[in-house]
Amino acid sequence: MTQPELPAAYGLLASAHLGGGRAPEAAFATRGRHTRLTERLPGQTVDAVLVHPGADCAGAHTAEEDTLVLLAGEIYNRDEIHDTLGTPTDATDAELLAGLFAKYGPHAFRVVNGRYAALLATGGRLLAATDHAGSVPLYVRAEPGHTLAATEVKALTGAGGDGGTVGAGGTVRGAPIPGARRVRGLPGVHQVPAGAVLDIDVAAGTVTAHRTWVPPVHRRLMDEDEAVDRVRAALEAAVVRRLPGTHRPLVVLSGGIDSSAVAALSDGVATAGIDTLSMGTDTSDEFPQARVVARHLRSTHREITVPSAELLTLLPHTVHAAESLDPEVIEYLLPLTALYRRMDGPARRVLTGYGADIPLGGMHREDRLPNLDTAVAHDMDTFDGLNEMSPVLSTVSGHWSTHPYWDREVLETLTSLEAGLKRRYGRDKWVLRAAMGDLLPAETVNRPKLGVHEGSGTTASFSALVLRAGAAEDEVAAVKGRVVRELYDRVVVGGAHPDTVDVEELTGKIVAEGRG
Repeated sequence: MTQPELPAAYGLLASAHLGGGRAPEAAFATRGRHTRLTERLPGQTVDAVLVHPGADCAGAHTAEEDTLVLLAGEIYNRDEIHDTLGTPTDATDAELLAGLFAKYGPHAFRVVNGRYAALLATGGRLLAATDHAGSVPLYVRAEPGHTLAATEVKALTGAGGDGGTVGAGGTVRGAPIPGARRVRGLPGVHQVPAGAVLDIDVAAGTVTAHRTWVPPVHRRLMDEDEAVDRVRAALEAAVVRRLPGTHRPLVVLSGGIDSSAVAALSDGVATAGIDTLSMGTDTSDEFPQARVVARHLRSTHREITVPSAELLTLLPHTVHAAESLDPEVIEYLLPLTALYRRMDGPARRVLTGYGADIPLGGMHREDRLPNLDTAVAHDMDTFDGLNEMSPVLSTVSGHWSTHPYWDREVLETLTSLEAGLKRRYGRDKWVLRAAMGDLLPAETVNRPKLGVHEGSGTTASFSALVLRAGAAEDEVAAVKGRVVRELYDRVVVGGAHPDTVDVEELTGKIVAEGRG
């Protein structure tokens, strides 16, 4: 079952109620067409808005008897699901999910490998589910008789007028959800945990959480050849699952081992060849390293340079898209925001090398294996809610991004390898480098690790902004955190357009207040 060029829907907003409501107003950062639908089930009515890139979003929803499925994103193990259910070969992802639910109930999400957020309404229940990594964020607000759910927080800030309880200052309030992260500035709104499904009783407003995936904590001992073969096979399968049929995929290429591996594996399978794209600033870039790989693969390659001054104006846009409060995450994502905004032409499917450092411990550069594995375990325990993989970073410009290193099978394979296969012979991410040794130039395989925010000069630019505002060196990290929190409050919770926020002025004000 070939992967379509683009998912049927990028995002969703839904209101489940007992009757008498209306379709909520949609406020997405995601760019696309909006389709409204209403489904009256025996125990509830669901009004929804789907935002989608194509002429229609028929593949993103299905209604069968007393069950409605809404899906934003895509499923990657479609062939396995089809074989299990015996569904028609042209079955949509939403139909596959409906079939799995009919067979497995709420535990259907445990067998799905994908990049998605899903809502499944049946009788008086609403199931709100994320993929194993929570890579498409999903937020809910549940109260007796009415539940709201959306793939962007900002979509919920203006959607509470159809029967929701409104507190002081117009704040929408809902019931607490044990185990789910509360959303800053919006009481009652929670983020669905990664690898979880929230089973909501719409009438009562009560919620039961079920885990559908947890990061592996065991570690596997194996010889080098077996480990290399397993990593190569898992990553190649993940890339193949993401390739858009006969269309040319676009790979973001830094010239480091992570993105270069994705590019090489894509090129080996894509019948029409691949396009590659690199981004830098006027202070730093990795263009020479990326060109080595592009020439080796004979890809159609493009380089984009974004001036540092322009990059900094995109801080509000990055917070607006990612809806993250972590300043380090915002730094990582800032160059991607700039890159996607500079991409012209029609909507594209974009593959990245993002995320490999987390299961492989690539940023820690730690030779002591117990410490390295502790770092990997910690990172795998704390990635949830950071929204590093949010597709909104690209869908805000109409493009769909996907990250093979966070495929469920790849993530399980990489995480469960013992630390000595990740740091070996003095090399970080040794097993990945060895797995790609026959596909890439030696200088690429052996190139030391450099983060995308480091290679593009993003960290230096953000730090320079804070220092120009008058902060001392030891204040930079704290000021960055306050800048990101203020941006979040303004553009996510407050509804301000990112273009209306002067980052220089905001940073100067925060520094001055800190000294006052």
